[in-house]
Amino acid sequence: MTAPQRARSGFRAWLPVIGLAFAAFVFNTSEFLPVGLLPDMAKSLNETVSFMGLVITGYAWVVSIMSLPLALATAKFERRKLLLFLLIVFACCHFAVIFVDSFATLYATRVGVALTHSVFWSIMTPLAARMAPAGKRAVGLAAVMGGTIVATVLGVPIGTKLGHLFGWAESFFIIGLGAAVCFALLWMVLPECPSTKAGSIKSLPVILKRPALLQLYALTAITVLGQFTAYSYISPILQHEGGMLENDVVNVLLIYGLAGIIGTVISSKTVDRFPSGSLTVPLVLLALSLYLLVPLSSSWGTLLPLILVWGAAQTAICMAFQTVVLNVASDAADVATSLYSGIFNIGIGGGAFVGSLVSQHFGFAPVSFVGGGFITVSAVFCLVLLAKTGSAILPHEDLSREPGTAVPEATRKKA
Repeated sequence: MTAPQRARSGFRAWLPVIGLAFAAFVFNTSEFLPVGLLPDMAKSLNETVSFMGLVITGYAWVVSIMSLPLALATAKFERRKLLLFLLIVFACCHFAVIFVDSFATLYATRVGVALTHSVFWSIMTPLAARMAPAGKRAVGLAAVMGGTIVATVLGVPIGTKLGHLFGWAESFFIIGLGAAVCFALLWMVLPECPSTKAGSIKSLPVILKRPALLQLYALTAITVLGQFTAYSYISPILQHEGGMLENDVVNVLLIYGLAGIIGTVISSKTVDRFPSGSLTVPLVLLALSLYLLVPLSSSWGTLLPLILVWGAAQTAICMAFQTVVLNVASDAADVATSLYSGIFNIGIGGGAFVGSLVSQHFGFAPVSFVGGGFITVSAVFCLVLLAKTGSAILPHEDLSREPGTAVPEATRKKA
């Protein structure tokens, strides 16, 4: 089949963006699926929950190591064919989980998924910007980022519920079916998309001289490390320290997901107008949420508002981070995004690893306090920078603006 022609207006013009948003949802749901199923997976494979957490660590570290090399290796590949190939491999790896009988075989399937993830997130954001109808670039990016964030906050409770209803391995199989549906949709609606402005190895010295991008990468590593030190073990923390039942934990995760959607909506309206506040306020709220998780976990009256704040703050931070990447390095988008994705996953893997070590030696109670400590570092840095310079983000030029648009006054003053 030849690639479909791209519609210029109307609903059909949005179909590629909708397909990409669905793909983002499926990929991120898969990434975080083990979080809510760790106790089930550990019991089935005769491992401890702490040890099983290394599935999250291993996945994240494969992504972190392979994101940049694979982005460079595939830089000249036509994007439609590349994306469809990734979805085929992704789906097959999920179908294979049905036959898993040990930690090693499960880990092998997750490595396959992690390799597809490495390439997927290096091309996804730039591809979404190109597929959006004329003049709707920001809306197209928001749609795909929305799919990413909704999966981040709802993928865990959805996957956990599926695991409890059908079995944890079957929940992975269902994600594979979702990828197959996504493949069919994109095969029909995504036009050919030659690689442009992907960047190359020569782009690295250029973009790594940009202070705002370096700041973003450092904040990403530290903040995600803290978030996933706690979030990777939210199920055992709530069960052991809050005395919650399995179904109660699923309800908490659903509330967290709904709060994340609220945080996304709020951030989308503030991140361009108030970039410093949209970054610093959520960082402070996220740190406080992790410090208070264990003390407030024994009562629904105190836990519910805490979870709402935690979920909203986390998604707002993700929105702020991704906005900075797109603004500062759109001239080498695939390379910059692959670095961001790799660093993000270093944080995920590092957080799961730190949480595993802490829980093995000291129990689950201290895990969220350790996570809060990491995020405090990010919050304090941004607050100090804001107090000294009037901006929580280092000086930068907004390279994402469309030709002919004026440079925002705030950006001119900082640049």
